[in-house]
Amino acid sequence: MYDLTGFQRDLLYVIAGKDEPHGLAIKEELEEYYESEIHHGRLYPNLDTLVDKGLVEKGQRDRRTNYYTLTRRGTREIDARREWEAQYVDLD
Repeated sequence: MYDLTGFQRDLLYVIAGKDEPHGLAIKEELEEYYESEIHHGRLYPNLDTLVDKGLVEKGQRDRRTNYYTLTRRGTREIDARREWEAQYVDLD
């Protein structure tokens, strides 16, 4: 995960927290968090990068709608990242 951008990491976290979200649902979550518009030209190429890296799997719900899920590798990467963060951030 070290080679991902912050935006790509945020995409992974949103996908992990939803049940097979489609692109628009992911976009809406990030727009709420960032408090600004996320353009399709930013969203979908980054989702494709996560698919290419084997962290996310893309499925097709219908002809126009894709959904995204974490792969086992994606889940392991999030777990490893959270473990690494815990070394530096004490939440207690």
